[in-house]
Amino acid sequence: MLAAMPRVILHVDMDAFYAAIEQRDHPELRGRPVIVGAPPDQRGVVAAASYEARRFGVHSAMPSRTAGRLCPQGAFLPPRMRHYVAVSEQIFAILERFTPLLEPLSLDEAFLDVSGAQRLFGDGPAIARRIKAAIRAETGLTASAGVAPNKFLAKLASDLQKPDGLVIVPDDPAGIRAFLAPLPVGRLWGVGEVTRARLEARGLATIGDLQRASLAALTRLVGPAGAADFKALAEGRDDRPVEPHREEQSVSREHTFDTDVRDRDEVERVLNGLVEDVGRRLRRLGKCARGVQLKLRWQGFETITRQMRLPQPAADDGSLLAAAQELFLKEKLLKPVRLIGFGVHGLVAGGGPQLSLFEDAGVRKRERISRTVDAIRARFGAHSIRRAGSTPRKMRPDTKS
Repeated sequence: MLAAMPRVILHVDMDAFYAAIEQRDHPELRGRPVIVGAPPDQRGVVAAASYEARRFGVHSAMPSRTAGRLCPQGAFLPPRMRHYVAVSEQIFAILERFTPLLEPLSLDEAFLDVSGAQRLFGDGPAIARRIKAAIRAETGLTASAGVAPNKFLAKLASDLQKPDGLVIVPDDPAGIRAFLAPLPVGRLWGVGEVTRARLEARGLATIGDLQRASLAALTRLVGPAGAADFKALAEGRDDRPVEPHREEQSVSREHTFDTDVRDRDEVERVLNGLVEDVGRRLRRLGKCARGVQLKLRWQGFETITRQMRLPQPAADDGSLLAAAQELFLKEKLLKPVRLIGFGVHGLVAGGGPQLSLFEDAGVRKRERISRTVDAIRARFGAHSIRRAGSTPRKMRPDTKS
């Protein structure tokens, strides 16, 4: 029998993606600390930080006010998500030249299985170099890459020499163990701060320490499932395939207010804008949602979520707004609102021109209207047409999907 061909997996990760785009587009910002996110005098978070800003301790998801204290000389810029998405599409078009086995993880990173592409483009390291060179030549940006026999090792490797790094992991078991041994246990997937502290307290500070630890000792520390997972990863074992068609299971948007809001009408106006954003995303995906969720965070960070199932899968603004308002009306705003979010889940195929025969004519008509509104906004601007009672709203850095 023929031996199975060894896998060659790449993890390609753009360097400080949002901030790097801003430095590319604004040459005067090159070499300066750039922070993409809310201004330092407003409530909000950091979406991205350049490597110059990271030297001051600034990192993504940090409150902007904290970033402002750590790096008062930083250039704070509002995010331009549509522009970042466009650049991301350009990058993914480059990746797709090398293999159809491409698994996106976010706008700026992906796994590639190039096992079958080596006759065309060379071995794994050669393909990684070609990808990095194409990205730099065509976008003016840098990417870091890891080349390894599996996804875990490739992703770990891509992060070791940022920015503009290329790390190649050995493909034999002994070489993999030696590569992993000196790295801290925090490099393993699933080892958060609490678990790391627990392991280090027992003298397990490096991945090599985990390699030498018995399964029984690990089980006493992290339980049987955690022990088995950590032991496998410490040996560099990961059999998961690259999944090119991994589909989104949910879509959500959030908005953090600059100051806590008591006015119900103001909160509802923002909610309506979030719903329309989610609806547009659903229709672009060609999906319908079976359920919706409302999220409210009060002053003091207490957070509640409320969900409901839709009568039938929908992607039109009318159905989503009706469900969102039904959930919202049930909540008494006894405290000022800090954050509001809206999301959908249970996504199913639909939302295209050929809708199910079992969907009533009203749903089909509402979706056609919503798509017409999408087309008008795409051509004439996001605020060229809006629902009565709504107001234009800029998305905050805490927007997510």
